[in-house]
Amino acid sequence: MDGVFYGEGGSACGGVVRRKGAPAHGAAEPMAAEVAKAAVVPESVLKKRKREEQWAADRKEKALAEKKKAVESRKLIFARAKQYAQEYDAQEKELVQLKREARMKGGFYVSPEAKLLFVVRIRGINAMHPKTRKILQLLRLRQIFNGVFLKVNKATINMLRRVEPYVAYGYPNLKSVRELIYKRGYGKLNKQRIPLQNNKVIEEGLGKHDIICIEDLVHEIMTVGPHFKEANNFLWPFKLKAPLGGLKKKRNHYVEGGDAGNREDYINELIRRMN
Repeated sequence: MDGVFYGEGGSACGGVVRRKGAPAHGAAEPMAAEVAKAAVVPESVLKKRKREEQWAADRKEKALAEKKKAVESRKLIFARAKQYAQEYDAQEKELVQLKREARMKGGFYVSPEAKLLFVVRIRGINAMHPKTRKILQLLRLRQIFNGVFLKVNKATINMLRRVEPYVAYGYPNLKSVRELIYKRGYGKLNKQRIPLQNNKVIEEGLGKHDIICIEDLVHEIMTVGPHFKEANNFLWPFKLKAPLGGLKKKRNHYVEGGDAGNREDYINELIRRMN
């Protein structure tokens, strides 16, 4: 409030009356500047915050995409498993029908030539010829009681004849193939032996061949499909246990009452004892 006041000499002095405690003129400007200065965020912090927000958005988008893919994959796996089950049932019914027709005509049914072999090593390296050892290495039968699947062809049969005293082999059925892969199956990823605990391992190793689940793998092996070689190489050699009840005579051929050589369909009985 403007007014006049009297000084010590009684003279009147003009001026501005200022209330006690009021801030001096111009004092608010430095305070406002200090507040504005304190509100400024460094550019590096802003960039970091922006990066973190972008990463969070990317992670969320990736998680949603993976969840969607997993749902679609489960549907596809279920559909394929159902298709394979129907295919196996149809084959079984056809086999029964063919046997019945042959019996009615007074003959007998001759099974078609097998396409798949399962070979298991039953002897060690004592007194083994170097060529025999080399063939066993080529067949990936490096240790006793190792087992592998093989495709039936002329080259395979010739190699098996050379190592026949050291192996037992035959034609596995669907039950044997499935039990071996489910119970003893290991895959090869980056030269590592990985258990087949879930379908991701199979998809990572064989997804490019449209083999994305364990039932795909069983079907490819059992039917000796177009990607049998890749599927079989993906499978690590099976490490089986010593057969329940032991072996009879490892040095003798199966037809002589021993254990070595081709036992055809009776290999399934040996697989049960060793799995």
